[in-house]
Amino acid sequence: MTMAIGFRFFPTEQELVSFYLRNQLQGTRQDMHLVIPVLNIFYDLEPWDLPKLAGELCKGDVEQWFYFTPRQEREARGGRASRTTASGYWKATGSPGFVYSSDDRVIGMKKTMVFYKGKAPNGRKTKWKMNEYRAIEALSDPYVSAPPKLRHEFSLCRVYVASSSSRAFDRRPLEAHNNAATTSGGASGTSHAGGDHYNPAEASEDEFWELVNNLEEHAIGWGQINEI
Repeated sequence: MTMAIGFRFFPTEQELVSFYLRNQLQGTRQDMHLVIPVLNIFYDLEPWDLPKLAGELCKGDVEQWFYFTPRQEREARGGRASRTTASGYWKATGSPGFVYSSDDRVIGMKKTMVFYKGKAPNGRKTKWKMNEYRAIEALSDPYVSAPPKLRHEFSLCRVYVASSSSRAFDRRPLEAHNNAATTSGGASGTSHAGGDHYNPAEASEDEFWELVNNLEEHAIGWGQINEI
């Protein structure tokens, strides 16, 4: 199977979580691996080696690549997942964010990481970045007041190279893009494919993992989410 010139795999964040990640967690739709293969990308491989290991239908992509990443054994035993490779490490940046459905329900969680070459904490920051998505387990009874839980068996990772261009991930003609930038005051940073690459103020590694691993204790209106 080949893709016609100009076609790209360019899913929104909602599609990544609600369709691709959920089907992977349920063990269905193995044909998805033609675009999102299963690969342990954190400590087995360097980021610049990942594009050639992309899904069969996405090997020609030059902007972003997607992978299902299984939970590490140490993480399953309650430890912290390893983010170290032979040449460097992935470091969380900013604070975790939520992924919303089209009807404004929280369906997943996203964290952003940057790859550093060398040993922590003195590594050199690179332009390789990653969005890691995890699904939030849906409640079978919307009237039951219970905290949502993250699904840890698999995460879905979007890997890309940070670009200083305001047209990164943009599919609109240049003229339309400039008009939109003028209308909005020139603000940029949001992916038009549904991937927001804006990073809030950095959190420490310990603060970040405490928030992710203890999602049920997150101080937001989970009851409101359950009622939606």
